[in-house]
Amino acid sequence: MALPTADPYRDLQVIDARAPRFNQAVIGLLAALALATGFWPILALPALQLTLTLAFGRRWCLACRFYFAFVQPRFGEGPLEDSRPPRFANQLGSVCLWVATVAHALGVHRVGDGLAILVAALALLAAVTGFCTGCAAYRVAARLRGVRGRTFEQVDLEELGAAPGREAVIQFTHPLCSDCQTLRRRLEAEGREPVLVDVSKRPDLARKYGVAVVPLAVAVGADGRVAHRIG
Repeated sequence: MALPTADPYRDLQVIDARAPRFNQAVIGLLAALALATGFWPILALPALQLTLTLAFGRRWCLACRFYFAFVQPRFGEGPLEDSRPPRFANQLGSVCLWVATVAHALGVHRVGDGLAILVAALALLAAVTGFCTGCAAYRVAARLRGVRGRTFEQVDLEELGAAPGREAVIQFTHPLCSDCQTLRRRLEAEGREPVLVDVSKRPDLARKYGVAVVPLAVAVGADGRVAHRIG
């Protein structure tokens, strides 16, 4: 079995995509158990776990530790993804679970059950299908921030490492991002060799151009004006 390309506790910009799904499965099952038994204090367990993980880091995620210690070594490393969308999803899940717990404690059981159903359904959906609602919301919000800021109307080709006065495809990437590598290979197969901007080495350029999520590629004219984004 090949060694992982990303250390789960050091390479925090990315995460094995299977780890969040494993964590979502645990959260979803605990929420479902609370609903099935009517013992609402169970909801505080995943809420506390998410809060500790968000506050103190990935080592506090018990489900993640189990995944990296026992599951990943047996089945190999899954695709690597940007860790920010799953983190945002965890923030949403934590808020919903705490509100559900407090609602039950105050006797507002319909609200508590409604939120528990929501968390259970979305967490199990993510675990089974890989579609993470919170992650999707993060990506949409990131794109909207970029549109509002008009950060990609014009770029400095020379600053990004492209030949000035020539059309180019600029791709913001990260060496541990599987989707980035897939996009690069697709562009190369289409005959559009991208100029790569590694956001891990040039975070200043990522900030300047408002890059919230990688991969991100744009087609740029000879004058540095962005023609369109490449999906």
